[in-house]
Amino acid sequence: MTTTLPLRQRRSSNRPVWDEQSSVAGRTGKGAVLTVVIAAVVVPLWIIVVTSFSTQAAINRAGGLVIWPDGLTTAAYREMLSDSTVRTSLVVSLLITLVGTVVSMAVSVLCAYGLSRSRSLGHRVILMLLIITMFVSGGLIPTFLVVTGLGGYGQYWSLILPSAISVFNILVLRAFYSSTSAELIDAARIDGAGDWRILWSVVLPTSRAVTAVITLFYAVGYWNSFFNVMLYMPTDSQKWPLQYVLLTYVNRGNGLPGSLNSGFGNAHAQTAPLSLQMAVVVLTLVPLLLVYPFMQKHFRTGVLTGAIKG
Repeated sequence: MTTTLPLRQRRSSNRPVWDEQSSVAGRTGKGAVLTVVIAAVVVPLWIIVVTSFSTQAAINRAGGLVIWPDGLTTAAYREMLSDSTVRTSLVVSLLITLVGTVVSMAVSVLCAYGLSRSRSLGHRVILMLLIITMFVSGGLIPTFLVVTGLGGYGQYWSLILPSAISVFNILVLRAFYSSTSAELIDAARIDGAGDWRILWSVVLPTSRAVTAVITLFYAVGYWNSFFNVMLYMPTDSQKWPLQYVLLTYVNRGNGLPGSLNSGFGNAHAQTAPLSLQMAVVVLTLVPLLLVYPFMQKHFRTGVLTGAIKG
């Protein structure tokens, strides 16, 4: 007697469930969820941009943030870019992001490669110590005392070195490097290549995706950082990065200390304070929005592959 299996059971025996063609209800639900997520990201950005181009009259009519364009003007951007503090902070942010990302990537790549080699001296002990630091830290006050004790108060390096390394990023890199083809590494060793040559000519070229993603993680972290400025550089506005200028202006709602002749000093008289705040927010978002589309394609092959293979 022949037994006929249900359609769903017979189809599942031929291919995994995640390869099954989704139903109409499933596709509709996914589309609805993606629409909500996209709206949650795009709508706030739209409101910020429109408000930054709005006049005080349009803001008054809207009762705050402006949703629909009404009386657009570039006065807020002219006011912002005419301020020496903003221009200086933009340069400071770019330099800190560039230098900090290079330092962080150099240390992370070297550390991850060493930990990915099973014959490295003490690599298991070092790996355990790094993992412990993800859950246990010295605390804010000891960190502050160490940095200031080394002369970091008021110095740019205090904005980079205390947060230069992320153990999570090292673990992602290590997982990816561990999956590098052993045949390629053995062939390089037979040809006389040392570890430096193997890292530069074999491991890094086969790990472009994860390297690009981790680089973006570090760059975004440095670009958005402001807490270290509050600790080590709270008074010198000429050394502030852009994010701390934004924080200060949004919190105070008036001129920045030390910028008596700048546009921020008389912002209330020339432009709408809210539109000026949103203009600074837009300025902080533009570099990330320009870079992210070129890096987004690496996310799946970078982070997910490295995490799964680890």
